[in-house]
This record gives sequence, structure tokens and C-alpha cells, in this order.
Amino acid sequence: MQENRTRYPGYDLLKEKDHWDDHTREIVLKRLGPFEKHKFLNQHEADLIAAIAKHILYDERKELLDYVLHHIDNKLSSPIGEDQRKVGTPDQKVLIREGLKALDKLAQKQYGAPFLEVDPQPQLLLLSALAAGKAAPMTEWQTIPQKELFKKLATQITSAYYSHPTVWSEIGYGGPAYPRGYVRVEKGLTDPWEAKRNAQES
Repeated sequence: MQENRTRYPGYDLLKEKDHWDDHTREIVLKRLGPFEKHKFLNQHEADLIAAIAKHILYDERKELLDYVLHHIDNKLSSPIGEDQRKVGTPDQKVLIREGLKALDKLAQKQYGAPFLEVDPQPQLLLLSALAAGKAAPMTEWQTIPQKELFKKLATQITSAYYSHPTVWSEIGYGGPAYPRGYVRVEKGLTDPWEAKRNAQES
């Protein structure tokens, strides 16, 4: 972890967990692990998503990546469908599984090795091309929209990452306010239990 990752050094929202209701506390603490074996993702798919997450998040901490993978696996193994999907985009299970296969094939085509076996910079170039919808032509892109694949992965990765209590502490988010609520709601004021920014920073 970088020393300057947070502007709220020493802040740990988990110190406030006794103020949460039982249901909320259970949900948040489960995000710390340990996590059950993946139900949908195989090991290679999990490793691919972890590598992609490192590029998107600029964070390689195992405990956070483990939760990101757990979150995504739960989404993909759930019988509950997506809230919305662009016309022409396959179900997220198909999009991610077939999309990861296509990413490996793309890396093999351009760099002579699967995605995980190429260096970080070429990996980043491949992901940038996907995000822009400008990856090298392949038949796979006829059924797997490049931009939608990258968007789905990026959305799932970041939503999981920023729901982890460690990251909440680092960004100064106080977590669940229920049931005690906020008292000092005026602009610029914070309740005693909220994060205080490092006074040495402007």
C-alpha cells in the first residue's frame, strides 16, 4: 500500500461497527472474507479478471482483489438477471466468459502469448483498445461488443472495490449512518465519527 493512498491517515470506519444495526454489520463484515470457492469463474478467468483489475484500480492488494473476484463471481452465478442491457449485447455470463477468451486470443494474435503471459504495458494497450472499441479485427467481436465488454468488467470491478470497508476508510467515507443518522448536516461540518482530512494538506 502506498503511503499517500489516503488523505485520512488513521481513520478506520470499522471502529464504528458497533453503531450499525446487526443486518448492516453482517453485510459489511462479510466483505472482509474469507470467501467461498468461486461458483461461476474458473481459476484462469479469475486470474484474468484480477490482472485487469490491477490495471483499472492501480491496486494490487490481495485482500481487495479477492473481494472484487468474490463480488463478480456472485453476480455471475446469481439467478437474478441484469437490470438493463444494451441491445445486441449478450447476457453478462456470456459476455464475460466469451470476452475473456477473446482477450486471450487477441493477446496471442498481437503478442504471441495469452494475456497473462505478456508484459503489463502490452496488457494495458490491449485493454485500452477494447475500451475504445478498436481492438484488432477478430470474428469474436461480431457477438462480443468490445466497448460493452470493457464497460461491464470496469463497472463490476470498481463497484466492488469501492464497496470494501478498507477503501471506504481510505476515501474518508463513514459507511452506514443508520440507525444513528447524521446530526451536523450544515455545509463544512462533520459528525465526530466521520473522517477528518489530514490537516497538513491543503
